[in-house]
Amino acid sequence: MGIHKFYLNDKYIILDIASGSVHVVDKIIYDLVDDFENMTKSEIIEKYKKEYEEELIAEALDEIKILKEEGLLFSEDQTFLKEHYNEANIIKAACLHVAHDCNLSCNYCFASQGNFKGQRELMNEEVGKRALDFLIENSGNRRNIELDFFGGEPLMNFDLVKKLVAYGRKIEKEHNKHFRFTITTNGVLLSDDKIDFINENMDNVVLSLDGRKDINDCMRPTVNGKGSYDIIVPKFKKLVEKRGDKDYYIRGTFTNSNLDFSEDLKTFYEEGFEKTSIEPVVTDEKEPYAIREEHLEKILQEYEKLSKDYMKIRKVDKDFLFFHFMIDLNQGPCAVKRSVGCGAGSEYVAITPEGDVYPCHQFVGEEEFKLGDIFNGIKNTELRDEFKSTNIYTKKSCPTCWARYYCSGGCHANAFYSNGNIKEPFEIGCKMEKKRIECAISIVANEM
Repeated sequence: MGIHKFYLNDKYIILDIASGSVHVVDKIIYDLVDDFENMTKSEIIEKYKKEYEEELIAEALDEIKILKEEGLLFSEDQTFLKEHYNEANIIKAACLHVAHDCNLSCNYCFASQGNFKGQRELMNEEVGKRALDFLIENSGNRRNIELDFFGGEPLMNFDLVKKLVAYGRKIEKEHNKHFRFTITTNGVLLSDDKIDFINENMDNVVLSLDGRKDINDCMRPTVNGKGSYDIIVPKFKKLVEKRGDKDYYIRGTFTNSNLDFSEDLKTFYEEGFEKTSIEPVVTDEKEPYAIREEHLEKILQEYEKLSKDYMKIRKVDKDFLFFHFMIDLNQGPCAVKRSVGCGAGSEYVAITPEGDVYPCHQFVGEEEFKLGDIFNGIKNTELRDEFKSTNIYTKKSCPTCWARYYCSGGCHANAFYSNGNIKEPFEIGCKMEKKRIECAISIVANEM
């Protein structure tokens, strides 16, 4: 049993951890709720009678009691996850690395400027088609399969992307499946014909842009050291304008060079981009741009500032979205999904240009995390089982964390790269996620 309470954006909010119920309350209930389980009614009245009238205290306690009786406060926790998650080992999503090469030299790139610590190479047609066959073969009776064309920079192998979309449409009909295609691009090679193809065939598009021109150009230079902002922003605008109501995201990354990243979100909006995301960099803390404990207080303050800016924009433009402030207070997805997160290493995999299979794109190049390949299948079943058993009940500190059913235990890769263990969450990342959740809930409370 447990609750989490906070005051943000002029709202007193109480979250019932187990049920996920969110309550926007008066200050008196906010104050009294901490003592409800541990003190008698008379003791609570005695404690607060100088601050509140006894009649109001009694009414507040009755409200809290009703919420508890209805299972909306102090509810009992339940273990939603079966002992054996994804017993059939169904793969429902993949990150297809069609290019281990890139035409930008992003300072923080986890992919080592596109080659993932290996040789620069492009996926060939044989491997690409086999990858789609592999996904169908391992999708069980699931109809929808998610496939993200990824790199490096996938536009460097765009002819293959087009061939694989056509191949996917052909074989999906034969097997009663449906591929949902996404592409993630830095935009340098976008042209009118590529934009038209992407908008026609991709269910979602992720467009990499770090924010303001000076921030973006510092962290995302071209291979000759020049800035990329003026090259890619006009192309992104054209793509978005032609895209209509189809999904896309402008995705930024903040480092310790732009801890005022709310300004970057404003830039996205001013440039006409309404579907946005800005992610914290995850890297060795020895890197000069890394986020460290010393930056955390500023970052948490910035998220609060960003939430206020976000609400101001949303008052005049309800279509404006920030990924981390989108939250479902009705508790969907399903309970099991809330326990296991993204499903990396089990339901979700990454496939390299050679056809090797890894738990996700952030593990590619780490040989100890190779699961198998698309020609011979998943051979490292022990590693797959380790990922399958890593969830909010087995990750260190997650079982007692109030945010566990919202963050689902956080990112396995972030945990590994920060602590060398996928079961030990990235602590700084956890603190940022908790603040993002509080901001998101407070935004919903204000917009209701």
